[in-house]
Parts: sequence; C-alpha cells; structure tokens
Amino acid sequence: MSEVTTETGRRFGEGPLSRAATLVYNLLVVEGMFLLASAPGLLALTLLGGDASNVPLVAACALPLGPALSAALYALRHRSRDMTDLHPAAAYWRGYKANVRGVLKVWVPWLAGLAVIGTNLANFAVAGVPGWWAALLVLVAVAALLWVANALVITSLFEFRAVDVARLASYFLMRHPKATLGNASLLVVAGGLTAVGTELVPALLASAFAAALLWNSRPMIAEVRERFTA
Repeated sequence: MSEVTTETGRRFGEGPLSRAATLVYNLLVVEGMFLLASAPGLLALTLLGGDASNVPLVAACALPLGPALSAALYALRHRSRDMTDLHPAAAYWRGYKANVRGVLKVWVPWLAGLAVIGTNLANFAVAGVPGWWAALLVLVAVAALLWVANALVITSLFEFRAVDVARLASYFLMRHPKATLGNASLLVVAGGLTAVGTELVPALLASAFAAALLWNSRPMIAEVRERFTA
C-alpha cells in the first residue's frame, strides 16, 4: 500500500492539466501583487489627461511600475511547479524587497530619458526641426524600451552594479537578436492594446507579459549565469 501511495504521490501534479493549472494560478496571483504594488501610479495615470504637458507627470506615475514588474519577473522565475507548494505571493514580495533599490537605479534614469524624448515628440510641431529628427527620436525610444526590458530581467535575477546592468543590457540587444525581436513583438502588442483600449490594459496583463519576457530572455539568462557569475 505504501508503494502505491508513494507512486501516486509522485504522479500527482505532474500531468499537463496540473502544470497548466499551476501556471495559471501563479500568473493570477502575481498579477494581483503587481496591481497592488503599482496601484498608486496606475490610479494617478487614470486621472491624467492626454495633454502633451503631462508627459513628465506620466513618467512620475510610472515610477512604481519598475519595481512591481521586476518582482513579477522574480516570482515567475522562481515559481514552484509543485501544486502542493505554491507561494507566488511570498516570492513576489521577496523579490520586490531584494531588488527595489537596484531596479530604481536603472528605472529612474530610463524614465527621465524617455520623458525628455516624449516631451520633444509631443511638442515637435512647434520645434521647427526636420521631420527625420522625429523618426530618430522614435528609434531611440524603441531602443530604450528594448534595453530596459533586458535591464529589468538582469537586475531582477542577478546582483550587478547598475553600470554593469546597463552594459550587459546593451550588449545583449545585439548578442541575441531573436530575443530582441521577440521583445519588440511584445512592445507592439502592448502598444496595440493601449491604442485600442487604455494604458491600463497592458497593466492588467502584466504577469503574462512578464512570463513572455522571461521566455524570450532564456538565452540571455543562461549566458549571464555561465559567463558573468561565479
């Protein structure tokens, strides 16, 4: 009887349906934690209008999103596959506390730079500069978004100085073009959802985006672990 019980216990939770249920549970809990951690910024965003002068305020409202997304990446990366041992909320807050300072060292300068670009684009008509300058600013903004995606993954899962995170994030943009292209696809989807709905729609799917970002970043994560950690 003990052998049967042992064999049954070993099989429990290992089927595809159980694995899918475990993943969905982790995503739902992590999504709830993300919304809770980023609530101040998201609520403030809903009160802002679409005026160009609000670009710096939008950047300020986005401050909580960096640590919140970083904690989601950490929790999903360290999620348990065992249905009898699921603690995604605990993993989320553990990742939040461990990474908040390091993430802000990357997130704040990035937000400031993006706010400058956004302000320039919003007031482009009165600037009197050539049209190609706007295209260049858009390209810089896209590159910055792809860069911060790499930086968030690295600083969420590893311990590096902010300057080293910045260098590694830049290095891996070209090192793994398929991953970069995959992250660009995520940006297109997030932008499309924002255009069709509101800026809150991507936030409601943050855990799914975080899971997809981790999936795309597998080659980078493996290389960072093998080449840049002891």
